[in-house]
Order: sequence, then C-alpha cells, then structure tokens
Amino acid sequence: MTMLFKAMGLVAACSVLVACNGSPEANVPGDTADEGAYSGIPEDAAIRVYGNEPFWGGTVENGTFTYTTPGDQAGRGIAVTRFAGRGGLSFSGELDGQTVDLAVTPGDCSDGMSDRTYPFNATLQIGADQRSGCAALADADLGTP
Repeated sequence: MTMLFKAMGLVAACSVLVACNGSPEANVPGDTADEGAYSGIPEDAAIRVYGNEPFWGGTVENGTFTYTTPGDQAGRGIAVTRFAGRGGLSFSGELDGQTVDLAVTPGDCSDGMSDRTYPFNATLQIGADQRSGCAALADADLGTP
C-alpha cells in the first residue's frame, strides 16, 4: 500500500512539472543559465519601496528596513539580512513576532497612482499579509509624476 501512495505522489509531482511547461525552471526568475547572484543593486545602496492599497513604504539601508505606513510615517526599524538570489534580492527579519520578507526584483513597475515608472517590483510579506509595490534606489531621479 505504501508503494501505491509513493507512486501516486510521483504522478502528482510529474503533473505539476508538466503544468509548468514541463520544466522545473519554468517558474524560476532570471536567466536559468546564469548561476551568479543578482548584482543589479550594490550591497551598500539604499532602496526605497512604495506600495498602496493599503499604503506602505520604507527604506532598506545598512541592514535595516524602516517600514512606514500612513499611521506611522516615522517608521519602525527592522533588522534584516540580505540575500541576493538569481532573479533579485530579498531582505528578511521579524516585526512583532511575525516574519518579514521583502523581495525586490528588476522590472518596470507602476504604482497605479502616478505616471511614474519604477525600475523594480517590491513584494512585502509580513506574517500571512502580502503586499505589492514598487522600488527604486533611494538616490534615483524618478522625475516629477
């Protein structure tokens, strides 16, 4: 009976791979032939993130993500560790006992409220709550919206 369950699991796993264009790399960001870590944002760069509905934002700099909301514009500092993957960066930490993960990936991003285009997408996960937004280097000149 155990072999039957293992076989059923293998069939299910293969079905998932076929649904993903038959390749496990189909859902992996970046150039699958490039094994190097993402280097599009220097380690010492400050990154500004922006999101709406609900509004949120912040800056990642020197190992700290300062998370802001309309109710807390000064923000809360969260110690984060940086990880450079193949398709972008992530920053991980903890806020009030909840895991915080901020992913920054290259690609044109619109905040949906202005004519401004940002060079990066941002995804913020705090516990079970996920938010989407945009990002840019803090010193980037994005022009006037």
